[in-house]
Amino acid sequence: MGFLDNTSITVDAILTKKGREKLAQNGDLNITHYAFADDEIDYGLYDVSHPNGSSYYGAVLENMPVLEAFTDETQVMRYKLFTASKDLPRLSTITNVRGPIVLELNTTGEVVIPNTDPSDADDSYDFLLLNKDVATMVSGTNVGSFRRDGRSQVIRGVKEVSLTAVDRSGETNPIIKTVLFITSRNSGATTSVVIQNNSTGQFPA
Repeated sequence: MGFLDNTSITVDAILTKKGREKLAQNGDLNITHYAFADDEIDYGLYDVSHPNGSSYYGAVLENMPVLEAFTDETQVMRYKLFTASKDLPRLSTITNVRGPIVLELNTTGEVVIPNTDPSDADDSYDFLLLNKDVATMVSGTNVGSFRRDGRSQVIRGVKEVSLTAVDRSGETNPIIKTVLFITSRNSGATTSVVIQNNSTGQFPA
């Protein structure tokens, strides 16, 4: 990762790992949507007490370095920009997801059904499980796709997923924790929850 020269307007466009994978498989990206994000901006630096007045409230933000585009799609576009009514009382959040989620071996697993608040019946979600060696994730018969690292699993545009524990008993120092990231496709709201695999009996019931 590097920084771009912010004294001029620069468009730095690259393909993510997922984009290169899709291009290699299909020979066509077939892009239908796009989004903007401001991951590198810390709005806590907006200074309404600047001695030079309101024209300088955002001076620090305007002079911050701009990050180069990078290829890991799980680490970019985390904070998407969106258009909303000026009368919107608050930003949307994802609810009904409490953690940590402890998965027991040889059970039906845990179903994760997020909700968007304010309520949005048409919303669906993207689920990113960072380590499939800890748990398996499905949505009906949909197992989504796997990152090139072979560990992360993504299921996009579904209402819920089911998680079951992978048997790690009998292993020496097994990995038994991971994180599930959930993103609302309509609002861009995100949340995360820790997943604990209890096949070793380490976590109390």
